[in-house]
Amino acid sequence: MACPHLDSISLRPPTPAQSVYREDCTQCFDSIDEPEGLNVCLQCFNGGCVGVRAHSQLHHVTRSHPLALNIHRTRKRVVKDEPPAKMTKLAIAAETEADRYDITTSVRCLECSTELDKTNPKLAPIVDGILKANTFSRQEEVKAWEQELTSCEHVLLLQQHESRKIQSGDLGHCSKCDLKENLWLCLECGNLGCGRAQFGGVGGNSHGLAHATETKHAVAVKLGSITPEGSADVYCYQCDDERVDSDLAAHLAHWGIILSDQVKTEKSLTEMQIEQNLRWEFSMTTEDGKELRPLFGPGLTGLKNLGNSCYLASILQCLYDLPAFQARYNIPEADLPIVEDPAQDLETQLRKLGDGLLSGRYSKPDSDVIASEDSPEIPHQKGLAPSMLKHLIGRGHAEFSTMRQQDAFELLQHIVKLITRSQHPAPLTDPTQPFRFVLEQRLQCLSCKKVRYTSTEQDSIFIDVPLEKLPTIEGEGDRYKPVTLKQCLDNFTAQEVVELTCASCGSKDGFTKRSLFKTFPTTLVVNARKMTVENWVPRKVDVPVLVGDEPFVLDEYFSSGLQPSEVPLPEEEAAAAPAFVPNEAALDGLMAMGFPRNRCEKALHATGNSDANAAMEWLFGHMEDPDIDEPLVIASAATGGNAAADPEKIEMLGAMGFGAPQARKALKETGGDVERAVEWLFNHPDDQGDFGEASSSGDKKEAAPAGSANLPAQFQLQSIVCHKGTSIHTGHYVAFIRKLLDTTVPKWVLFNDEKVVEAGDVEEMKKTAYVYFFNRVN
Repeated sequence: MACPHLDSISLRPPTPAQSVYREDCTQCFDSIDEPEGLNVCLQCFNGGCVGVRAHSQLHHVTRSHPLALNIHRTRKRVVKDEPPAKMTKLAIAAETEADRYDITTSVRCLECSTELDKTNPKLAPIVDGILKANTFSRQEEVKAWEQELTSCEHVLLLQQHESRKIQSGDLGHCSKCDLKENLWLCLECGNLGCGRAQFGGVGGNSHGLAHATETKHAVAVKLGSITPEGSADVYCYQCDDERVDSDLAAHLAHWGIILSDQVKTEKSLTEMQIEQNLRWEFSMTTEDGKELRPLFGPGLTGLKNLGNSCYLASILQCLYDLPAFQARYNIPEADLPIVEDPAQDLETQLRKLGDGLLSGRYSKPDSDVIASEDSPEIPHQKGLAPSMLKHLIGRGHAEFSTMRQQDAFELLQHIVKLITRSQHPAPLTDPTQPFRFVLEQRLQCLSCKKVRYTSTEQDSIFIDVPLEKLPTIEGEGDRYKPVTLKQCLDNFTAQEVVELTCASCGSKDGFTKRSLFKTFPTTLVVNARKMTVENWVPRKVDVPVLVGDEPFVLDEYFSSGLQPSEVPLPEEEAAAAPAFVPNEAALDGLMAMGFPRNRCEKALHATGNSDANAAMEWLFGHMEDPDIDEPLVIASAATGGNAAADPEKIEMLGAMGFGAPQARKALKETGGDVERAVEWLFNHPDDQGDFGEASSSGDKKEAAPAGSANLPAQFQLQSIVCHKGTSIHTGHYVAFIRKLLDTTVPKWVLFNDEKVVEAGDVEEMKKTAYVYFFNRVN
């Protein structure tokens, strides 16, 4: 029986701009390596699993896309005779997928439950296009090895001085010293200057940088990195970044250097960066040299490195270890959201990761690794590749959308912001709520002794780690005196003097200031900053912070609030109504178009008071408003509070996809006007919103503050994100998490990308700790 759907459905091969999900399911981590393979939709190229979760069938039912290409991959069985060579940038294409795997494909109609002839002229180009298309993970891997370099105005507008022949090779040396390697040629004037000292013992006295600073000549090329094919390290000192020079051959010929005659003699900056990041590896052996024991099972699943993504993996492992995240995103009994594109839905991808990490289904030894007498390699996991989630987290962000190494703590703050803005329909709750607490600041005038208490809600604290160098030991680097967590918290809550003028007595003697906890969170997140400055450049150092595994009490850092013996400072008078000053340039532009002033002011206020074009669009959409010509009235907090916090209006905005904090803030900013609140939200997409007071429509009550004021406040270290390297933007991140394994006493587990092992040197772990997660215990 012929399938009627093949003739009735229009099919087109994927374009380079389209994503083809042909490696793993968009709703779980089942992949083409599963026994049943993976179904790729022939219409939208969604990847769906064929196993018990049947996400392929779900996609077919919800989207009415019946045709799918089933892809099944099996590993070619080859026993290793010798350890594999280390991966290098130059060896990326050494082994193809066809060399390693056998691929079988078939085309199916899920509606008719029939297999179709994939050589059919209508199907063949679609099948070929899917198999040849780049996948999400492939794009990530390519970017991991090649930085996204562009040109700049200094390269494009380069004006070279009078030409002359420059000595190169053995005859060339720095114009300010005798160095003959790591030489940078100024493309503008032909000066040869040595570069900065590099990883691996490459010498340098920064004379190239000094020349650029003195002359303002921006562009230089590293002589030893030039290849006959035209690649080379080109650096712009004005932009302080690597660049691409499309006219490099002509620019070099100007100084007598013929590109085709060059031989690469030194590592490029990219190769050195790869080598440097490989150096910051955490030990995977015990003190006696034995491999650490790999672990497998629920909650013991590794994450594959997508290329400089260890900062992401370490934070995700710590978050999904927390009960709040497990309860929110590991709910296999609940249906996933029905959305058009699951790969682009944050809720789907967070739940996909929760299932992947916590179910234990994917935590198994890599079947591709076959140990032999010549290769006693311990099989670790393949690791899950969260490329879809990484894409969503980084989308629109200047840093997290790149393939460069990032600050793990900044990523944590970004993820918390994204999840806070997301919807959490009852009975589900925001999993970041346990991070929140209230910090109370006490100011006291040094003259009149009156006090003022102010509170701020936070989800983490920064502690500056005291740096005290120990005497140097020959052959070792800098060493620092260990400090205790209590020392850091004492410094964080210490009293200091600030220069302020007292509103009560007029004294300019200043105030004492101290911050303490008004409430404590369920999970306390602490970022330990261990930075020093050398030659005006910040550098991270490893200072051991002594933190025990036993519970400890934070009651001494609790704020008892205003005391009966204390006299509060008078509150500063608030204006009766907030003043609105329209942007003069935008206002003049709108009025020049013939719009009345009242309309212009209303439009500017509604659209953020910055852009005449946005205000004009608002005007065209509100010409029929009955109050369009009335003067702008901005409700004060006193008069607009009830309207702004109306639960019905917050719920109305919530139905449009806005979180309660953003809805509350927008209503307050617009005097409770829902329509203007929607426009305010679209014009302030990065505003986190208002987590403060929320009043019911009947009686005005303050919402309960975040956290708990109950004592004792007892905490215990649960997990750590550790970092090795001299900068938080380079090096390597891993996570250490306390887990109940085969005993009743928790043990430390090391999550090093896809490798999950029972931890060895715990003290080394604490020396490199960067982010701590402390759980409150009873």
